[in-house]
Parts: sequence; C-alpha cells; structure tokens
Amino acid sequence: MERFILNYGTSGQWYGTFTHFSALAIKHGISSRFGGVSKPPFHSLNVALHTGDCDESVIINRQLFCQGIGIHSEHIVTAQQLHTDHIAVVTKEAKGRGAGSYEDAIPNTDALITNVPGIPLMLFFADCVPVLIVDPVQRAIGAVHAGWRGTVEKIAQKTILSMQSNFGTKPEDCLVGIAPSIGPCCYVVDEIVINKLKKQFNNWEELIKEANEKGKWYFDLWKANVRQLEEIGVKGSNVVTSEVCTACNHELFFSYRKENGATGRIGAVIVL
Repeated sequence: MERFILNYGTSGQWYGTFTHFSALAIKHGISSRFGGVSKPPFHSLNVALHTGDCDESVIINRQLFCQGIGIHSEHIVTAQQLHTDHIAVVTKEAKGRGAGSYEDAIPNTDALITNVPGIPLMLFFADCVPVLIVDPVQRAIGAVHAGWRGTVEKIAQKTILSMQSNFGTKPEDCLVGIAPSIGPCCYVVDEIVINKLKKQFNNWEELIKEANEKGKWYFDLWKANVRQLEEIGVKGSNVVTSEVCTACNHELFFSYRKENGATGRIGAVIVL
C-alpha cells in the first residue's frame, strides 16, 4: 500500500497525505500548485505571502486548501522562514499568527511544535524539505522547513528533541512524513555545502554522489533527514518519505530551482 497519496479536496485542490498519520485521525496535507487563483508565475495555488504574489490571492488560496482538508485557515500559525535551526513552541495564544499577514508570522523560525488541539501549523516550500512529525503518545506535533542549511544543522532532529523537552516526547514513539521536495536526482551542490555537511554528519559520504560537473555533487536531502532522526532513536519504519521530487514534478509542485526562483510555494499543514 502506498504510504503517501494524492487526494482531491472538497474545494477542488489536489493535496498529499501520509497514510500513517491519517490512521491516527491527524488532519494534515501537502498542497499542490493546482486549484488556486494566483496568476503566473505563482499559478495557481501559491499559499505563501512572502513571494511577491498578491496577498489577496494568497489568502484565498489558503482558504481553499484548508477547506479541502477540513482545517480553519484563520487559525493557522506560520513563520517567517529564514533557513535557520530555530524552533518555536506554539501556544494557544498564538492561534492565527501569520494567517492573514506575513508581518504577524512568528519571526526567524523554521520549525513549529505544539500540543494544543485546534492550532494548525503551516510552513511553505519550493524544493526545501517539509518534515511533519506526530507524537501519538503525548499528543504533540511538529512542522519543519529543512533546506540544505537546516538539514545540515539537523533541524528535524532538534525539533524532536525540543518536543521531548517541552512535551515529554520519546523519539521512538514519533511518526514522521517527509513530503515532496527536491530529490537526489536533481539537487546539485558545491564544495561549500559538502564541507559543512562533513562537519555535521559522520556518514556524509552516503549522502552524496559526484555530478558530471567538476566540483559538484548530488546531495540526498531525504536520506540526510532520515539519518539524523535515526541518530536520536526515531525508528526507520516510522519515517515515510514521499520520494516525490519537486524539480522533476514542477508541473504539480512549485520548484525554486526549476523555475529560477520566480514561483510560488506549496504548504505543509498539520493540526491535532
């Protein structure tokens, strides 16, 4: 059985879900680029306010996406993502932060965690890796934005450790979904990235492959995120990678690299 599937929402949008989350009745979704109102180059379901798209269109797109999976868009909590390893604990007082305004989003943050029911956590992506986390025992969730910097700094690992210190989460209890993002087939990096990778990962050699161009390598962001989670005790069998590359499938998802930066963002949302 497929563990990451595409669904057709009630508002006419395609979105992805992880079956191991759905079995726990955890509402969540990964948006596609179809079914929205944004004009090119953000066509059409861009859900991020920081791209240069019309704010009114983005708000409508968020409403459409959230309605399709049964989430209140006015309650979402978002972040001003800056490729950091900063993690915010979302309390009930934060409900709705960033839902209608980029300026109101939680600043300088690339991961959100909460144990409060009814507060959807949403982050935005166009090739970077969306990591969704569920602790079904302590009833806590996390959403992570992991580009190469965040991946190398092990933000996904740090997010679960933050859930552990804040909510009593045990890594071995966690279920994780790694959503569509740029794959090892397409993600080429230079020596700057490789040198940083070497400092953080003992097994760095299994995460890269030489590219045809001298001084360039293919970097497997998916595997790097899985390995850092396994380091702290997350079970490999509890981690599902969609294995959908956004660059290869840019007709379905936004891809910053494939579209030379002029594009929208998909959203990854999760709520207790």
